[in-house]
Amino acid sequence: MWATVNEILTKIDDFVWGPPLMVLIMVGGILLTIRMGVLQIRKLPLALKWMIKNEEEGEGEVTSFGALCTALSATIGTGNIVGVATAIGAGGPGALFWMVLAAFFGMATKYAEGLLAVKYRVVDKDNHALGGPFYYIERGMGSKWKWLAKIFAFFGICVGLFGIGTFSQVNGISSAVNSFFDPDMQWTINIPGIGTYSWTVVIASLILSVCVALVLIGGLKRIASVSQIIVPFMAVIYIVICVMLLICNITKIPEAVVIIVKSAFKPSAVAGGVAGSFIVAMQKGVARGIFSNEAGLGSAPIAAAAAQTKEPVRQGLVSMTGTFIDTIIICTMTGLSIVLTGAWKVEGLQGVQVTTYAFNEGLPIPATISSFLLMLCLVFFAFTTILGWDYYSERCLEYLSGGKKKSIMIYRWLYILAVFIGPYMTVSAVWTIADIFNGLMAIPNMIAIFALSGVVAKETRDFFSRHNKQPFE
Repeated sequence: MWATVNEILTKIDDFVWGPPLMVLIMVGGILLTIRMGVLQIRKLPLALKWMIKNEEEGEGEVTSFGALCTALSATIGTGNIVGVATAIGAGGPGALFWMVLAAFFGMATKYAEGLLAVKYRVVDKDNHALGGPFYYIERGMGSKWKWLAKIFAFFGICVGLFGIGTFSQVNGISSAVNSFFDPDMQWTINIPGIGTYSWTVVIASLILSVCVALVLIGGLKRIASVSQIIVPFMAVIYIVICVMLLICNITKIPEAVVIIVKSAFKPSAVAGGVAGSFIVAMQKGVARGIFSNEAGLGSAPIAAAAAQTKEPVRQGLVSMTGTFIDTIIICTMTGLSIVLTGAWKVEGLQGVQVTTYAFNEGLPIPATISSFLLMLCLVFFAFTTILGWDYYSERCLEYLSGGKKKSIMIYRWLYILAVFIGPYMTVSAVWTIADIFNGLMAIPNMIAIFALSGVVAKETRDFFSRHNKQPFE
């Protein structure tokens, strides 16, 4: 049965993530890059400065850094560790090239999303700042486009419940925990109608479900406070580990870069046809890149709208740094580690096993320690992603339901249930489902980005013309 389901899902995925959608997302990023004058390079130092310097004025529920960490909590997850491995496994090392290229243009898209989120946000009767694609579609494009906003909100709920938010993250956590504590499947339990699983998977799903429930009850402020602690701490640890691996194998980096670039355009020249075609490399790279950094997806603006700021451009720049940190830094390090250690060529490995192999081979420390560190990073990255995506999908539901508290509470418990059953989904099915909903969610958002690109350009020009005679604070 699962083989048939996977086959059907793969066909749907190939259709959704066909050339039209990839062109839509890439062209959107290229268009914004041109209209903004390559703002992602020119203003990156300023963006990084504002990333950690909070603005004290303006409406909002959390600081700009808190909003960024909430967004990063949803983006820095299994995509950075497992997603890169699956992309390279399916599309060859060249997939990393397309992932980084898509992220470069995606920085301009993320800038536009953050700007529009603040510009068109609303404050409800409970003094909550609400915003995101459904608001900038309805208020920016006009009320006649409200149907498009509702389509986005519907797919946003699906992405949270069936895609990035739950199944893929929990599946990544359980796989990592199982690989470390019970790789030989010595302690197993047979669950009727589902299959045989390690006790470590069952225990991990129970603990994770309880922890998620405890945080979600506290709402956005608790999610933001937890994210501000976990995200920077774990990101620094993971980057340090990757830097250590790259330094220890520094002589192999030039060869790995050549393999990545060659494989991006002609995979057969590197892997004798094993790595797939040029289209597959591009498709997997762009799809996994968006899965990881969510540029063009329309999710990050939901968190950006809650930022305490009075300047849409400022929050746009802060939002832009998320894609830079997530993909251009973290995903690139993961990809280089996988390529230079040859982990992508080892048969029989999939998902987190590929990255684990790379860490075990590339680090000058015992394999047990490197596996434990990777497991720890993956668990915390995925945990914060689960929290971030609950917030996103709840805001989508709030928009669709007109703010009905009962429907949000019911959804929250369904979300926790999805976290609990996530480990028992097959790896291939999980990632395919996530890809499908990502693509469907991106379409209405990218239509809005194209339609409102003129607004983004005007806001940007006005902001910098106002500040060109005085230093930025």
